[in-house]
Amino acid sequence: MTAESTQSDSTGHGAEASRPTGLLDVLRVGALVLDADGRIVFWTPQAEELIGYTAEEALGKYAARLIIHPENLQSVTELFADVLETGRSWAGAFPIRHKDGSTRLMEFRNMRLLDDLGDVYALGIAADHTLLQRVETDLALSEQLINQSPIGLALLDPDLCYLMVNPALERIDGIPAEDHVGRHLRETLPFPDVDTVESALRQVLTTGTPLLDQYHVGRPPSDPDHEHAWSLSFYRLADPGGRVLGAATSVVDVTERHRAAAEADRARRRLALVASASTRVGTTLEVEQTARELAEIATPELADVVAVDVLDSVLACRQRRRPDNGPEFFRALALKASHPTVALRAADPPGDLTTYDGDRLVTLCVHTGRPVLVRHVGERDLPRIARDAEGTSLLARAGVHSYLAVPLIAHGEVLGALDLKRTRNPRPFDEDDVVLAGELATRAAVAMDNARWFQSVRNTAVTLQRSLLPDHPPHLTGLEVASRYQPAQSTSEVGGDWYDVIPLADDRTTLVVGDVMGNGIDAAATMGRLRTATCAYADLDLDPGDVLHHLDKITCDLEHYIVTCLYAVYDPHSRQCRIANAGHMPPALVPSDGAPALLELPSGAPLGVGGISFETTTVELNPGDLLVLYTDGLVETRLHPIDDRLNVLLGFLDEPDRPLEEICDLLLYGLRNSDDHDDVALLVARAK
Repeated sequence: MTAESTQSDSTGHGAEASRPTGLLDVLRVGALVLDADGRIVFWTPQAEELIGYTAEEALGKYAARLIIHPENLQSVTELFADVLETGRSWAGAFPIRHKDGSTRLMEFRNMRLLDDLGDVYALGIAADHTLLQRVETDLALSEQLINQSPIGLALLDPDLCYLMVNPALERIDGIPAEDHVGRHLRETLPFPDVDTVESALRQVLTTGTPLLDQYHVGRPPSDPDHEHAWSLSFYRLADPGGRVLGAATSVVDVTERHRAAAEADRARRRLALVASASTRVGTTLEVEQTARELAEIATPELADVVAVDVLDSVLACRQRRRPDNGPEFFRALALKASHPTVALRAADPPGDLTTYDGDRLVTLCVHTGRPVLVRHVGERDLPRIARDAEGTSLLARAGVHSYLAVPLIAHGEVLGALDLKRTRNPRPFDEDDVVLAGELATRAAVAMDNARWFQSVRNTAVTLQRSLLPDHPPHLTGLEVASRYQPAQSTSEVGGDWYDVIPLADDRTTLVVGDVMGNGIDAAATMGRLRTATCAYADLDLDPGDVLHHLDKITCDLEHYIVTCLYAVYDPHSRQCRIANAGHMPPALVPSDGAPALLELPSGAPLGVGGISFETTTVELNPGDLLVLYTDGLVETRLHPIDDRLNVLLGFLDEPDRPLEEICDLLLYGLRNSDDHDDVALLVARAK
């Protein structure tokens, strides 16, 4: 009855019965039961698959005669008898005779059975030896690969709880294997994006499509101070019947690759920063602007809070005493933060002058001329960084955790320090940061050194220039005069532009505007000599053309200087103005009842050419008429044609009845640009 039931189940389920649903089905393990006489009383469908006989053909037959070769009959009979008599099980492999006549090696497990009546039976479990050996080999290989693999492996159930992890995963996340089992996945993952990982795994469980090489970064419990990176892959596991068992994950530690890529990216950004600094730092010959450019380029790539402080003696171009352990006077030039922070309130505002004692880190930096690095700022370090007790508290609130001060050195002289702090950036300063900060500081220091000496020379030249110009036009008969002198912007040296108003006998007035083609102190000094000579010749009551002739001779002896000049003498009694031009811009005449125009004068050659005669032109100035004399710095630009600029000048003179001071300001602010590179001398006269 038992055999018939088994056979019926085998055929009743049709195709589903042949579909493997577990490991035993994959191995095709067959079972047979023998009575005490060795007759077959139980025969499974799997036994039929292995040996070839159907249940009808096998049941009731002597097993030894049916499936055992004659030469093995005695040994098998003895084994059978031993199992029934002693109850000891037997396991091994021996050949059996298949129904088709072939011989096949089978793996057997034999054991004694007793029923409720005390009758003895023998149970035999058989499997194909070759198939079993292959499965055993595969299992052994899998076990060795899992246990010895450098890749972390884990099995998860459908609820994403751990079933098994290999030793490599223990090493990767620092959690023992036994502490994994039963815990949920999110309890062990060191990733901030654990929700993303869970979502990906559930997608794999649903679709069966693997997800490969998912890149994640985090800090494992075994190394919480450093960032690690892993490549994760997810696979769905199912049994031969298609039932989902869970998921497998593989974890490859790619920290070294991640760090190498990060370092390469960091190096690229540093090179880009240095290249950018070469074009962005030192764009002007202004110390303060260069300091601001340095602070801007160092934020936030290098630091979250940046300050640039220069020794006050350096700005004053004074000889600095030899460094010792005493205090230093610092002038704050620039302050920059990458984000709103109270740390800004702990620093000196730009422009402030502060004394720092010798124990301050920034003072130590300028005394030694070497960087000062505090990788991890502690409570004892903050008082040596901040300016006072309040600043110490503010820096602590801001979260300053790393500090670096780098000296600003140019031509062997320490100018000041670049002060760097990190608050949001979690990385402490390292030696690479010291090298980068030093490179930026060196570039900026050279530019600042050039700027401070240029400013010193320029200030001297401007002072000399202004001292040689008349302070205020004197009281004149029949003539109202206003004047302006504006030096070039700080990116250029001062030139030799000048103007003069010289009272003469019989109520006459000499008006002079000139331009020494050159820069600096030499040009200013040459201008002073020519102005003195002009005053002397004016007293001789010479014709304007003759005055220019004498000035030409003097200029020829002044080291090849070229000078342009307009010389005019106004007589209020005759209303006549006699003018001579030596290569200068034409003056503008604005009649009180007409449109402004440029006077057409023989231009003549500049002074210093030598051997040139100068013509005198007479024009009439009626009451209310304006005469405007100026140097080329008022109208010349690098972008516009000079004729267009002269037309713009005339456009600003459309209201001649304005106050002269207002006209001067209108011309300067209307025509001058912030980057103009030349001086301007302007003289406006109105006939009364």
